Amino acid sequence: MNNLLEVKDVYKSLKGKHILNGINLSLQKGRVLGIMGPNAQGKTTLLNTIQGFLKVDKGDIKLDGISINSETKNHIAFLQDRNIFNKTMKIKDAINLYADFFDDFDKEKMKYYLDFMNLDDKSRIKELSKGMSEKLSLSLTLSRKAKLYMLDEPISGVDPVSREKILDAILENLSEESSMIITTHYIGELERIFDEVAFLGEGKIIEYGDAEELRERYKASVDEIYRKIFTE
Repeated sequence: MNNLLEVKDVYKSLKGKHILNGINLSLQKGRVLGIMGPNAQGKTTLLNTIQGFLKVDKGDIKLDGISINSETKNHIAFLQDRNIFNKTMKIKDAINLYADFFDDFDKEKMKYYLDFMNLDDKSRIKELSKGMSEKLSLSLTLSRKAKLYMLDEPISGVDPVSREKILDAILENLSEESSMIITTHYIGELERIFDEVAFLGEGKIIEYGDAEELRERYKASVDEIYRKIFTE
């Protein structure tokens, strides 16, 4: 089994509160993992530990067989659930910033995404709608040549048209050599791109496995499984 990512028995506390409580999961190359759960259940904290922004209290996380360190960070493209750009910047300034900061940033790929997402590189970031801002952030993230892409709530609060564009961009970027993690509390159209799903509640994996196998076992869609787990 060719696992790109391995998370073994990971615990993490923040400000005296237990956030992650023994997380175990793995992800093979070419697969998309959906991590789902209500807000404040540990999804973003888990991504931050995989990225290396946060050190685990206990356990181990490996990317391509190497424990998370300063080097593995360079192989992870992380779309965070917040705007990291100065609003006075133009889109072209954000592109230049990424190109300077990330050695694996592909400007030609970014040009393609600008056209695909109908983004004007002369536009100021402060003038962008919520949906357009999401498209910009995703385009920058997907324009890197990373081993692992992590998208934290990539379609939260955006309109249906923007969601379709974002999903199409994600699908176009998938390859056999890279893997992707998407966290969400809104499943909707995202369900169709998940190969594996993990339901996270109170810092623990409640249910986890191949998406198709779980649909068969529960005789339900992933969205219906989510509702069953978190509302019953």
